[in-house]
Amino acid sequence: MSVLAINKRASFDYEVLDKYEAGIVLAGYEVKAVRAGNVNLKSAYVALRTDHGGLPEAYLINAHISLYKYASTVKDYDPTRSRKLLLKAKEINYLLGKSKEQGLTLVPLRIYTKSRFLKLELALAKGKKKYDKREDLKKKDLDREARAYLKRTG
Repeated sequence: MSVLAINKRASFDYEVLDKYEAGIVLAGYEVKAVRAGNVNLKSAYVALRTDHGGLPEAYLINAHISLYKYASTVKDYDPTRSRKLLLKAKEINYLLGKSKEQGLTLVPLRIYTKSRFLKLELALAKGKKKYDKREDLKKKDLDREARAYLKRTG
């Protein structure tokens, strides 16, 4: 299992409550681009919608996958198009209820390979307040100083 992209901003902006694994529907040249590392999850999020039959579906929105440089000419390629996620209907209904009920959101954490498939790890998360972010930065600085002190003193 190799990690291809990480959303570092998600752990700073959100408190992760629960994690889920989903497959992603991609075109062939997009798969090659993701495996080459041409993906950015920084401003991406997951949206839950219902289709015409009333069945719930999950989509990855605003994830930037650059065009694979060796791909033949692809007309009208949109690098930030919506990409369908493969989750079970029971999971999607649960996530839909949680996101409406408690004001939680779904954020992508990372894209990785599992055997030969690309998977997306998404999280049910709660937004952090500004003072929580400051506390995290303060804690990180203190940990860094403690490691540096221990390294100097031996």
